[in-house]
Amino acid sequence: MFTGIVEEVGRITRIEQRGENRRITITAENSPKELGTGHSVSVSGVCLTALDIKPGSFCADLAPETWVRTSFSRIHEGALVNLELPMKADGRFGGHIVQGHVDGVGKLISFDRIADSENWWLNIELPEEIEKYTVYEGSISIEGISLTVAKLDKNVCTIAIIPHTVEMTNLHSLKPGDPLNLEADLIAKYVEKMMKSENPQSSLTIEDLVEQGF
Repeated sequence: MFTGIVEEVGRITRIEQRGENRRITITAENSPKELGTGHSVSVSGVCLTALDIKPGSFCADLAPETWVRTSFSRIHEGALVNLELPMKADGRFGGHIVQGHVDGVGKLISFDRIADSENWWLNIELPEEIEKYTVYEGSISIEGISLTVAKLDKNVCTIAIIPHTVEMTNLHSLKPGDPLNLEADLIAKYVEKMMKSENPQSSLTIEDLVEQGF
């Protein structure tokens, strides 16, 4: 389990085709020191298995499904990725519950500096499967970053980004039109499942709960 607090930005240094899979090599200063073969690591919001760990780098294999259904479809050698190690049992919960399971891929609309401010507006287009779980002031994971929704206009989500987040993540390296890994709030998905199984005849809908902030 992760919390969406990016610990380090790594760089893709190699993408190698191995049969139907792709193996990526990621360089990073700190993360490889704490990884062991087979350990989980969040790479831009995708939970991957660390392999071939060396000082300053590690590898991970991507199945075709992972390549196609995530923002990895746009990565190239030199691309920046957000890294987070799993939360320790005695660690502090800094963000929100993030599993590293991508629910859908959004699209970056714009990432612009707010006038007369050091902060930024991040505007993204949400796919339908994510939009229904997204609420004003709710949590959402974008490229593995735990963020809070500031505005929501149908399928367009706006988030205020502080300078620290810009500096410590890969957001500044992205451009309009880029796909973004999205993971919806896990609690919303559990609520939806309970509503569907408990009483199919109930007049209460997931939309009603969303409007109430659940």
